[in-house]
Amino acid sequence: MSQFSFPGQTGFYRGKVRDVYSIGDQWLVMVASDRISAFDVILPRPIPFKGQVLNQIAAYMLNATKDICPNWLVSVPAPNVSVGKKCVPYKIEMVVRGNLTGHAWRTYTSGKRILCGAVMQEGMKENDYFPTPIITPSTKASEGHDEDISPEEIIEKGLATGEEWEVLSNYALRLFERGKEIAAKRGLILVDTKYEFGKLENEIVLMDEIHTPDSSRYFYAEGFEDRQKKGERQKQLSKEFVREWLIANNFMGKEGQTVPEMTDEWVETISKRYIELYEKVIGKPFIPEKISDDDLYNRVTNCLSTLI
Repeated sequence: MSQFSFPGQTGFYRGKVRDVYSIGDQWLVMVASDRISAFDVILPRPIPFKGQVLNQIAAYMLNATKDICPNWLVSVPAPNVSVGKKCVPYKIEMVVRGNLTGHAWRTYTSGKRILCGAVMQEGMKENDYFPTPIITPSTKASEGHDEDISPEEIIEKGLATGEEWEVLSNYALRLFERGKEIAAKRGLILVDTKYEFGKLENEIVLMDEIHTPDSSRYFYAEGFEDRQKKGERQKQLSKEFVREWLIANNFMGKEGQTVPEMTDEWVETISKRYIELYEKVIGKPFIPEKISDDDLYNRVTNCLSTLI
């Protein structure tokens, strides 16, 4: 994907999946690319329409939750582009978990019953519901890895005040509850997710994207209880199938390992799976929209002209 130079641009950052442009000191342009990453590695071939899928799910979810808390999004001028307010980010990821899975389950099996200050009760099995959702925040360490942190440590380290933590945790739990309600209507369970917040003129604002399959884990609701009773694996809706393909082909992002060849057929399969994800999560048909670099540039420029 091309790197653009928009009017008034003051900064550029290329993430694993998204390109972020700062416009002056007030606005951000976020372009969701078709790049796909796994095991902290960007895979060699882009996935058609993946950027559009993730951008449009995020926009849908931000609009569906704006009555709970203000968010950064102002406009979606192109299928894979969001424009919004630039915030000063809290250096915290608010991870909310409704079920005992992933990192929480690994912590649980190690014998620990407290994760980031949240208590996990005895006698639970993998994927069981917590009595009420728990928040297990993480923060970026200096070397860039996520590190578990408790609310007490967040306040001690000055990452948020006690008053700010109350607002952040309240927002996170209410957003998660809304996400679960939306998922339930689609026959899904929102298992866990993460939220990022920032500050804008003394107001706490929801940033980035929410409830997409890249930042969230979904289970299929149908058969969930039955699979739990039988101790079977839960049916997931996520990009886990890409990771499983890599593992089956002896790649886990470790030194000396080579990414397996991505054939045209496999790239098309991944694209179709992402489109399925969109249609399941949103409940509407996906309308693919190919867009040229010139068209994208013009749409974003026209959008910015109404803001700057």
